[in-house]
Amino acid sequence: MKSILITGANIVNEGKITPLDILIKDGLFYNIGNDLSEFDADIKIDGTGKYIFPGLIDDQVHFREPGLTHKADIYTESKSAVAGGITSYMEMPNTVPQATTIELLEDKYKIASAKSLANYSFYLGATNDNIEEILKVDPENVCGIKVFQGSSTGNMLVDNQESLKRIFSECKLLIATHSENDDIIKENLEKYKAEFGEDIPSSYHPKIRTAEACYDASKRVVDLARQHGSKLHVLHISTAREVELFDENLPLEEKRITAEACVHHLWFSDEDYEEKGNFIKWNPAIKSAEDREGILEGVLRGNIDVIATDHAPHTLEEKNEKYMKAPSGGPLAQHNLVALLDMYHDRKIRLEEIAQKTSHNVAILFEIEKRGFIRPGYHADLVMVDLDSPWEVSKENVLSKCGWSPFEGHTFKSKVTHTVVSGHLAYDNGTFNEDKKGERLKFSRK
Repeated sequence: MKSILITGANIVNEGKITPLDILIKDGLFYNIGNDLSEFDADIKIDGTGKYIFPGLIDDQVHFREPGLTHKADIYTESKSAVAGGITSYMEMPNTVPQATTIELLEDKYKIASAKSLANYSFYLGATNDNIEEILKVDPENVCGIKVFQGSSTGNMLVDNQESLKRIFSECKLLIATHSENDDIIKENLEKYKAEFGEDIPSSYHPKIRTAEACYDASKRVVDLARQHGSKLHVLHISTAREVELFDENLPLEEKRITAEACVHHLWFSDEDYEEKGNFIKWNPAIKSAEDREGILEGVLRGNIDVIATDHAPHTLEEKNEKYMKAPSGGPLAQHNLVALLDMYHDRKIRLEEIAQKTSHNVAILFEIEKRGFIRPGYHADLVMVDLDSPWEVSKENVLSKCGWSPFEGHTFKSKVTHTVVSGHLAYDNGTFNEDKKGERLKFSRK
């Protein structure tokens, strides 16, 4: 593997911004210090004026392979992720077939080993009746178990209380939940179908998938986790009220119950449905501006521990259907970091906090082996950005297979220039080097 020397950049790492040089050898951070220019390297990069972050670790993506590759696949979506500075991802089980057995899960790992440009892990999906399979999972090789409380595809809605109790009481692995109360959602949907028929406006999405539905389900799983001592991670918090469920005082290493925010809930509000319609239709729904601000406050206070994407592409044709038929989700991996950097420019979040929430904390929370920090001996995952290099998002520069973005027409203030994945220069100013694929994440769990 080629050695890499990056000089003169500002390193955003472990709560500080420091001008340092970085030498990478054999896939690892070999030396980090002042004036390393005397070292020889195969690749030399001048980082003067640029900023380097630990590679982002996205704990929630949907790359649609196997079975849904008309929307996306592991190659195309990992490529968009790398272009956005995401060097590692954890992918969800609602593919076709659903990854609800270890055998099916390992099939996805085989695909990723051949196709993924970023490092990878995959969740095992929980059902009402696969607890025995869940208990067989090797905690050092799999990121976690995914529990869908809101409606999902096939039989992946876990709505049997006895099944939930067994999962939370017997599973020692991290349990990640999609928390929405399905009964509340169904009742609201029937109400608006009675009013609008099949032509419900997209702006009613947060009136159907309400703040109440989210809070009720999140509180239930938090109570379950407290009762059983489970390691719980509640995904995509979408309401200000939910933030109150999570502790802001404990160090992350001591938390058993944690939470995630996603970039779309930090960026959009229900005021944007008029312009964006189904293109900002996600589950849980984007809600009010007050919810958006409350989520950001929770991120900054420490109630919410990580920021991710919930990257979930659908085709343009699917998204252009009427509200009732249009699926929820959209592509976000390519634009996650630059969106957060716009928030930095707007003085909403510090660069150090971006590194903490997108990389350090994800590594700590999931106990990822030697990633998430720029430290000697750690796997060399990093992203370099130019904070003052504006560019406009258009269909022509969207890398996700679906070919569209909710950010189309927006001019970001910052640009990703280089991404290094496990010591390999995978992305260099718009050019990809695909000679080396990403690596399977390992977890240091007792």
